[in-house]
Amino acid sequence: MSATLFANARILDGRVDGGIEGHVLVEDGRVKEVSDKPISATGARQVDVAGRTLMPGLIDAHVHVISTTVNFGLNALLPDAVIAFRASRIMNAMLMRGFTTIRDLGGATQGLRVAWEEGGFDGPRMVLCGKAISSTGGHSDGRGRYDGRDMSYLEGRLGCLGRIADGVDAVRRACREEIKAGADYIKIMANGGVASPTDPIAFLGYSMDEMRAAVEEAQMAQTYVAAHLYTDEAISRAVDAGVRSLEHCNLIEEATARKAAKAGAIACPTLVTYEALKNEGASYGLGPESVAKIDTVRLAGLASLEKMQRAGLTMAYGSDLLAEMHRHQSDEFVIRGRVLPAMEVIRSTTVHAAKLLRMEGQIGTIEPGAYGDLVVVEGDPLKDLSLLTGQGKHLSAIMQGGRFIKDQLAA
Repeated sequence: MSATLFANARILDGRVDGGIEGHVLVEDGRVKEVSDKPISATGARQVDVAGRTLMPGLIDAHVHVISTTVNFGLNALLPDAVIAFRASRIMNAMLMRGFTTIRDLGGATQGLRVAWEEGGFDGPRMVLCGKAISSTGGHSDGRGRYDGRDMSYLEGRLGCLGRIADGVDAVRRACREEIKAGADYIKIMANGGVASPTDPIAFLGYSMDEMRAAVEEAQMAQTYVAAHLYTDEAISRAVDAGVRSLEHCNLIEEATARKAAKAGAIACPTLVTYEALKNEGASYGLGPESVAKIDTVRLAGLASLEKMQRAGLTMAYGSDLLAEMHRHQSDEFVIRGRVLPAMEVIRSTTVHAAKLLRMEGQIGTIEPGAYGDLVVVEGDPLKDLSLLTGQGKHLSAIMQGGRFIKDQLAA
């Protein structure tokens, strides 16, 4: 693989406030050298990026790449081939926005990842949980109020976001089956949700014993549990059960955020999805029972960021968008920037997200040994976070694993 030397770069990866000036050599798919002095690299392509910002490839720690419609039940009924082709397009668009790594929170499978690894399509590298695990009537249950069919007829489909497991033994088995199938971590639905039809937001999907069983199974497999959570009560219970990754957290209170921080948990807010669902969800088929729940969590979103920031709770970047609304993925930067320092927003998609994915030193950073995942930003995102939006139009280069995906740089 060819080598590339980025000269005169302003390096911004979240480790140093304001970034540093330096030179970066990428070789054989990895960052080989970073120096504040010129690097000699015979045979490498040299690119002067003075006046621009060199960042690690962005990380979105909460996506659903198989969500090609906003209606969970309908999406699960679509043929696997249709879902796979649609998902590949969704992921390609993510990559072209600069997201070189994503964590899927329910639905994507090892088979989809293998297709990417074999070069079937260009997209972000994937960290997977397989199918999200839910109680009957919980956030992975796409059946309507009067649909009494056994959910198992859908659970093997690629387009199905989750699976049902009721009781400690069933939860243990579901965790073990997902790990056997290639899951990197476990996802449980521990609160009600917006896009599911029969669970109020305050619904507590799992007992403490069930959540502790999931955490124990994950720990035995040397991994962790992520939980779908909105209400302060649900978040506090999940922290007590040992859940590490707290998704959404719109209704969290500061005392619970401090408790979560002390326990070493990490939050992954996803505010952009509620803006998109509010504005567009009904037009894409979101049911009225779901539309009615949106403002319960949407209106508390910005305040939750301030509470978690004051409490010292680490926050990673997440978008959680569905179907055609995936195009809003990068708008999360601007939404967070309304209440958080730009540097903290940058950290959410670099070092904080890498820590959540347990890939520190490999992604979200520009240091020797890390993947050669880099983006060149035309300008300074610390002054204008909107430079990370616009479907990648302000990114003159996107590199993944040392290979240019987008290259508008002068030689």
